[in-house]
Amino acid sequence: MIYENQANAAENATPLALIVGANGGVGSQISKMLLQRGWRVRAMTRQPAQTAAADGVERVTGDAMNRQDVVGAAKDAKLIVHAVNPPGYRNWDRQVLPMLDNTIAAAEASGARIVFPGSVYNFGPDAFPLLTEDSPQKPFTRKGTLRVEMERRLKMASMRGIPVLIVRAGDFFGPDAKNNWFSQMLVRPGKPVRSVQNPAAPHAGHQWAYLPDVAETIGRLLDRADELSTFAVYHMEGFWDFDGMQLTGAIERAVGHPVKRRRLSWLGIKLAAPFVPLFREVLEMQYLWQMPIRMSNRKLTDFLGTEPKTPIDIAVSTTLASLGCLEEAPKAAGLHHPVDAGGRV
Repeated sequence: MIYENQANAAENATPLALIVGANGGVGSQISKMLLQRGWRVRAMTRQPAQTAAADGVERVTGDAMNRQDVVGAAKDAKLIVHAVNPPGYRNWDRQVLPMLDNTIAAAEASGARIVFPGSVYNFGPDAFPLLTEDSPQKPFTRKGTLRVEMERRLKMASMRGIPVLIVRAGDFFGPDAKNNWFSQMLVRPGKPVRSVQNPAAPHAGHQWAYLPDVAETIGRLLDRADELSTFAVYHMEGFWDFDGMQLTGAIERAVGHPVKRRRLSWLGIKLAAPFVPLFREVLEMQYLWQMPIRMSNRKLTDFLGTEPKTPIDIAVSTTLASLGCLEEAPKAAGLHHPVDAGGRV
């Protein structure tokens, strides 16, 4: 009985994090990062787990659209990671705000901090090409308008005493992440890479974010949570593809041979959009590929000293291996720990 009480006390002393959207690329990487830092991690998923988890994550069944489910899942949590999105960009208008409101309600009930992965959708061309945390948010797309409203609601929540951390980054790619531009447009999962389809206009720079680096950045910020403002926003630089061709070069080095470089046919996307829901949503974001857009990480590096950055060849090799796109696993595929800009692991 004494040992049982001691075990319970030790468990209660270990901070608990709830991941809403744990099956996505962002949520899964943040889960791994938190476990490595000694957190207990609880993942809320819509489908019941078929087998006992071997990764140390506690899984509970719940729907992000159901407030009672989220509040119940967040019991005793000190952190809620809101990494859930409707799949394939569908039903954003009807789902993203209610899901966020439920997370805010759960954080209010449990006293948890909210972590929210941000994006460039908030910004319009008037703020380009270099974006800071204070750049004006004047989007002209539906998804951008919703993103602005989400952050407004988070800021209002912070004014009621709920700590919020927003980390904005470029287009995600990384191991086990399949719902992104890299895996849905550039390459074809499960097939060797013979060609790369580039959505970017010629010489238009683009910003990418390797998910383990995003998770590590969030982790380092949380390590200094006591120093964060109640509403803390930071931008990552990630991998800056200055001419839209550098990522393709990294893909070629990973596969070990030249690949055919093709431009994504935006006209084809436009013609198919009335019949393919995903293409309708993709078409709305075309402007992000037409001009250079870069986020400044100066505020982040001023605070942390450096931004975690995995060498691009290792990041791309690891991603392609996880997608089943390499005929032979790369020797560097396992070396995907984030590295500081100064070379420190």
